[in-house]
Amino acid sequence: MTHSHVLIIDDDKQLTTMLDEFLRTNGYEVSVANDGQEGLDRLNHANHYDVVLLDVMMPVKDGFDVLREMRHFCFTPVIMLTARGDDYDRILGLELGADDYLPKPFNHRELMARIKALIRRRTHYDDSNQALSIEIGEISIHASSQKVTYCGQQLELTGTEFATLFLLAKQAGHLVSKAAISEQVLGRKLMEFDRSIDMHVSNIRKKLAAINDQPTIKTVRGAGYILLCP
Repeated sequence: MTHSHVLIIDDDKQLTTMLDEFLRTNGYEVSVANDGQEGLDRLNHANHYDVVLLDVMMPVKDGFDVLREMRHFCFTPVIMLTARGDDYDRILGLELGADDYLPKPFNHRELMARIKALIRRRTHYDDSNQALSIEIGEISIHASSQKVTYCGQQLELTGTEFATLFLLAKQAGHLVSKAAISEQVLGRKLMEFDRSIDMHVSNIRKKLAAINDQPTIKTVRGAGYILLCP
């Protein structure tokens, strides 16, 4: 049986030791890096991780630098570990391509649920989705390869961005609520004041606009989003 592999990048050795033991006890393979550069080196030399747990405040390179650099060569799902109440860290992490965040201190069971949701989304499309391709105007989405092209150019999307766009495309022209996106993409209920979905949609818009700036995703304030049909 192949175990999912989690890379923890955090300079808090007491925390990483506890997380290592907890995740291994629950069937995960675990690697640990105690500074940002070491974590980046591990990703560069052996990019076989299923999820990265990435702390923000670290020596050598902080979590933002690591995330910014790693997104040039890999799209492994990332959960940012942020200071509780620090909205700036959360928003910046999401803008740079983090998939989710969890404020410290956190419940280990909650962390486990977040990890499972990202791995399940990454590895278990159902059979109908595996063969599914969607064409919406100039957007072409291929589920099996998780590739998207727009106006003939490939979009480099994180796993969360792909899953969000895929969900919007399946219901193109119809409103998809933020609660539905949170549950189906992040695997958790939408929390009050949670801006994760907003930031992921914003990232998708920016990447689409870099190729063609015509409107593609409409915001329905307080409700959700609509992928516009041409």
